[in-house]
Amino acid sequence: MDSELRIAPRRIHLTRLMSIWRSAGWPCRDAVELDLVAAGWATLAEGADGHETIRLTDGGIRLLADSRQRNQRSLSAHDRLAARVAAHLMATGRIVWRELSVRARITTNDPPPTGTAVMPDEALWLDGETISQQPHQSKSSWRMARPDVFSVRRTSVEHYLHPMVHEVKVSRADLLSDLRHAAKRESYQWLSCETYYVLPAGMAEPREIPEACGVWLLNGPIDTGTLDLARPARHMPCKIVFPVWMALAKATPASLDGEPTQRELTHTAAEDAAVADAEIDAPLQRATDT
Repeated sequence: MDSELRIAPRRIHLTRLMSIWRSAGWPCRDAVELDLVAAGWATLAEGADGHETIRLTDGGIRLLADSRQRNQRSLSAHDRLAARVAAHLMATGRIVWRELSVRARITTNDPPPTGTAVMPDEALWLDGETISQQPHQSKSSWRMARPDVFSVRRTSVEHYLHPMVHEVKVSRADLLSDLRHAAKRESYQWLSCETYYVLPAGMAEPREIPEACGVWLLNGPIDTGTLDLARPARHMPCKIVFPVWMALAKATPASLDGEPTQRELTHTAAEDAAVADAEIDAPLQRATDT
């Protein structure tokens, strides 16, 4: 390798190195792979059967491990707890998005945060619905909602999606400030069937959280403590509307470390087949019953 050639590692390089580390090592022969080989982070090898593979070198492994350690050290307590919540939800079979940004409809008259766009309800109708305004009613408006963790069930049946919002708080001052903004809380409730607050045990009592919201408590350290449900949230039916679907489509769901992407496709295909079988069997069962 030319000693004068210097390639600074970028995110796209680290992402590809992780992909190679997890995969069987089939080469792509693209520009990113060219950088990896030229920098000495990966190497091409030909097996006894004549098939070429790409493998991480010792330098590539060190680069990937160092980057991972830096990322872990840079994570704030809030980020680490949000990651714990996301991992817990994914383990129960839910699809999770972190730091999602979507528009939500509210009627609360709280002043919006700086930089938040507020639009009249005519700007975005839900399913062609027209909203009538009475003199004693507050005019609805739209604001940006940014839940820490948003999730839906992994299902192909829309009625079973059960969207949920989990808002993470690691300081009492941040929690009390958040609770003073009813509009923010209403935007979460508009997006979900259930809204939860997640906080370290002892930081606040569940009774301090509005009754409509559920409470999860972290008992112990962030990385090794247990997440315990202190109070379930009030369940309100909620249908995900088209603008939210578009935001989800443009965002990337969270994933567990070491989780292969193909696993989701296999699971979804099997689930779709089960739903299809149920739809076929239902009319036959009704005919048999009659």
